[in-house]
Amino acid sequence: MKPEDNSFYETTLREAKNKIEIIDAKIEEELARVKETINALQEQKKAVRLIYDGAAAILGVDNEFEKEEDR
Repeated sequence: MKPEDNSFYETTLREAKNKIEIIDAKIEEELARVKETINALQEQKKAVRLIYDGAAAILGVDNEFEKEEDR
């Protein structure tokens, strides 16, 4: 391989590696954001579930969600 060809491929290698590292960082950022969203939604669900459970108990009706959990 000619020296100029070698230089071209070394530069290409470095640039590709850098782009891969940037993409990996973006993936990690996006995963962190999604995890935060999921956690917030789970907390909201827990709060609403407490309200539902209480209302079902006061009304003396079956709690659909407890039935699903028993399965």
